[in-house]
Amino acid sequence: MIEIKSISKSFGKNNILKGIDLSINKGEVVVILGPSGSGKSTFLRCLNFLERADAGEISIDQTKVEFNKAKSKEILALRRKTAMVFQQYDLFHHKSAIENIVEGLIIARKIPKHKAYEIGMDLLNKVGLKEKRDAYPHQLSGGQQQRIGIARALALNPEVILFDEPTSALDPELVGETLDVIKKVAQAGVTMIIVTHEMSFAYEIADRVIFMEDGVIVEEGTPKEVFEQMREERTKQFLARFAYATR
Repeated sequence: MIEIKSISKSFGKNNILKGIDLSINKGEVVVILGPSGSGKSTFLRCLNFLERADAGEISIDQTKVEFNKAKSKEILALRRKTAMVFQQYDLFHHKSAIENIVEGLIIARKIPKHKAYEIGMDLLNKVGLKEKRDAYPHQLSGGQQQRIGIARALALNPEVILFDEPTSALDPELVGETLDVIKKVAQAGVTMIIVTHEMSFAYEIADRVIFMEDGVIVEEGTPKEVFEQMREERTKQFLARFAYATR
């Protein structure tokens, strides 16, 4: 169980997050939608302290942290329970695919090298890139790099994986292969919070959909409730830009 209470974040006079509360069950897939600038990515980045929120608290499986009071040891404990998949892959360019996956296992988790490589090869196989073991990022397509990023996140066996628009930097023809891998991860029961603009994907994969705007949650519910039975006018206006507005 993940509990997020009253998370707030400002940059100068610009209030980005305005006291958001959210509870997520183990194994649940939560998809966050919303226009650019609504606070979606900032929300994700605050959850694992890539940005420090101004107020609020988060608890993940007995680890509870207050955002504005957290010490380094508490932040590290929380980060060990999360993993993040970024828009721009963020792979180490001087390391091969397998080295990118095992780096955190060997350095942060102190897992023996031979065991880390066993885990890494198993994950490469799961994301369909076993033959790319020794390839470097510049030798991989954007979709392949993102799948390596997903394998790297899975390697740490986190309580929750945070996906920040994982397909936004991909060419359209490469989006499908990445979404297919994320679907397989969801089917394995991994807890996920996903920020995306892929509406069909959101409808298919989510247990719960959240629509954010102006730093607050405007509407939430099952995919059917949010896409087909939306209550809020702003949700209707946003979804009208996409095919699901007429479902």
